[in-house]
Amino acid sequence: MDRFSWSNGLLEINETLVIQQRGVRLYDGDDKAKLDVGVALLSTHRLIWRDVKNHECCIAMPLSQIIFFEEQAAGIGKSAKIVIHLHPAAANKEPGPYQHSKYSFIKLSFKEHGQIEFYRRLTEEMTQKRWENTPVSQPIPTGTGSQAGRTRAVGIVGIERKIEERRKETDKNISEAFEDLSKLMVKAKEMVELSRSIANKIKDKQGDITEDETIRFKSYLLSMGIANPVTRETHGSGTHYHLQLAKQLGDMLQAPLEERGGMMALTEVYCLVNRARGMELLSPEDLVNACKMFESLKLPLRLRVFDSGVMVVQLQSHSEEEMIASALDNVSDKGSLTAEEFAKLLGLSVLLSKERLLLAEKMGHLCRDDSVEGLRFYPNLF
Repeated sequence: MDRFSWSNGLLEINETLVIQQRGVRLYDGDDKAKLDVGVALLSTHRLIWRDVKNHECCIAMPLSQIIFFEEQAAGIGKSAKIVIHLHPAAANKEPGPYQHSKYSFIKLSFKEHGQIEFYRRLTEEMTQKRWENTPVSQPIPTGTGSQAGRTRAVGIVGIERKIEERRKETDKNISEAFEDLSKLMVKAKEMVELSRSIANKIKDKQGDITEDETIRFKSYLLSMGIANPVTRETHGSGTHYHLQLAKQLGDMLQAPLEERGGMMALTEVYCLVNRARGMELLSPEDLVNACKMFESLKLPLRLRVFDSGVMVVQLQSHSEEEMIASALDNVSDKGSLTAEEFAKLLGLSVLLSKERLLLAEKMGHLCRDDSVEGLRFYPNLF
């Protein structure tokens, strides 16, 4: 911690902000620093930390002080950390919160996750070493003791130069982001076409492929899982995490819902999603919160809650009138049906079949006979 110096937190000329992460606590070696939880900022030249409550409490350290760094996994009751090993403090270093430290390393403890992306960006900066190629400014020959050689942007000209540099860097980042997004969309389109092609081949050769082979082939596809599942470590916590998770669920559940008649129970969705995510299991609460955002994101899926409290995920195109008509037609053809019999006819779960029958009853198209033999539905002739 004695490598840090007090700072105003402003970026110098030619210095660019790379990433920032809230909820970061500093450790002086293995000991907690006397500072509170704050925001860690990584620029092209420095590692900066700012207190959340007191913005005047800000410290910084040049990236050139770093020898190497490593990840420290989270444990029970412990947050994930990045351990940074440092060169000895310079003799002419400016004052900071610590004058002396017995440790040659510091730790960044991430209370609100985000350490994976921070570690990745820090690795990039330490590899590129942009602080060597683009010094923050040129020395100002004042010749006044300790102030000689220090460089600061002064006056209106300095402010304008800093604004212009930030604008150029922002334009560059936006261009790169859209370029990466375009590549991603092209690749996603290829994967969608591939999945459609495979599905069409299965349908076309249904007579040549046995049911066991079809099931085995689909299990191979499912076992491939999600290549890059949305997690709290990669997308932080809160609304942003649930938004990204909802988008990924929208892409993943489209095909399974179409195969199952446009509707799946939330419990079935939970099992399907966690099987595809592998080790990155999803909690029921996160799944529900993500599904609630389908409508606000204008995804083709919706979360529906029946009167009985049963929650399902259904396609937006799934028509309630079609469900009622299907239930009425099947009950009329058979004379009467139980939920189990209706489930066998449609290939649905008993839970969803019962909800469809109850919905048709609620609309006045069916009536029930609840006896010791169970619940049976008849066409409503009254």
